[in-house]
Amino acid sequence: MPEYRENELCYEDYRALRTLAGWETHSEEQTRRALAAALYDVTAVEDGRAVAMGRLVGDGLYDVIAGVVVAPEYQGRGIGKAVAEELLAHAQSRLPPGGRTSVQLIAAEGKEGFYEKLGFRKMPGGGCGFALRRVLHGHPAE
Repeated sequence: MPEYRENELCYEDYRALRTLAGWETHSEEQTRRALAAALYDVTAVEDGRAVAMGRLVGDGLYDVIAGVVVAPEYQGRGIGKAVAEELLAHAQSRLPPGGRTSVQLIAAEGKEGFYEKLGFRKMPGGGCGFALRRVLHGHPAE
């Protein structure tokens, strides 16, 4: 069972997981800046190794789940779902009473169903992959 760590995603783990997923990587400088600018990140660690990650970026009106990756040998164990749920919970926790945010993401082809099970719905005109979003609402004002 992995340990889930908040706001500890480092460049080396980010790059390694993207490589395992077969995703293109970015320069080290660009990646380090992006990691530092994230609102929140979650890294799943098992036996001292990062096996999954996900990031939340945005401004509170519109948030984006970026780069949810689970190492292939760890897929199907609920780790990706746990990472995504942590990201959604963090977005939810930032909302003021009566507020709302649109949480969006671009899913890798074939992964749309995973996110639809988490309440995301396809948006028209995806373009790059499949654009999905889920609107979160803050607790009603008292």
